[in-house]
Amino acid sequence: MTLLAAVQMTSGADKAQNLATATALVRKAARRGAQFVGLPENFAWMGPEPERDQNAESLEGPTLSALQSLAKELSVTLLAGSILEAGAPGGRLFNTSVLFGPDGARLGAYRKMHLFDVEVGDGQTYRESAAVAPGTEVVVANAPFGKVGLSVCYDLRFPELYRKHSEAGAVLLTVPAAFTLATGKDHWEVLLRARAIENQAYVIAPAQQGRHPKDRMTWGHAMIVDPWGLVTARASEGEGLAMAEFDEALLAKVRRNLPALQHRKL
Repeated sequence: MTLLAAVQMTSGADKAQNLATATALVRKAARRGAQFVGLPENFAWMGPEPERDQNAESLEGPTLSALQSLAKELSVTLLAGSILEAGAPGGRLFNTSVLFGPDGARLGAYRKMHLFDVEVGDGQTYRESAAVAPGTEVVVANAPFGKVGLSVCYDLRFPELYRKHSEAGAVLLTVPAAFTLATGKDHWEVLLRARAIENQAYVIAPAQQGRHPKDRMTWGHAMIVDPWGLVTARASEGEGLAMAEFDEALLAKVRRNLPALQHRKL
């Protein structure tokens, strides 16, 4: 078995403090035996929009370099939930999730495809595409225990992405997120469980939770869901961890006894 840990944070505009918090929580998970640790979307920075560009980095920048070293030091597979990656077309950024192996190698980098351009009734209007460019590639990375399908937050609403992961052999789906309070309370858990059931895969969903700059509120409830669709771990309020086993025997049993993936017609 592999022990999974989903980190829950309340990131703000202080990048150094965010990284220190993320590092401390990853270390805490590793001390508890976690071999796969996931950080949430925008773990390094969730500040006011005018400061967004100056907080973007390349994939070789200091934030991901620090996490790469941390993964190697702790010998864990580490999901850098997402950062703002500089260099997208038209002067925009990418919202990019990166997976590092226990030797520090970069296993995969996924640029968020589906951008959050919505009005959810919480008094704020979200236009992610104003500053962020959509990615174009589905990414399935090879982790020590199996294949991992990468996604970010709003991607969760698009099951066709996870079908691509499933077709490529993914056994774990990652959904680092900063789900809004308004959408999270009604949709977060049901969508995570649906993606797990549909694809007969584990889902790990690290999350932002609480109040961020400019009165942005996120739902939290970082969780891990098993391939039968049961929530096996859930974070409470505030910063912390949700931890549960990735059980290869359970995964095999679910896929053997209910071979829905083999019954697909379309």
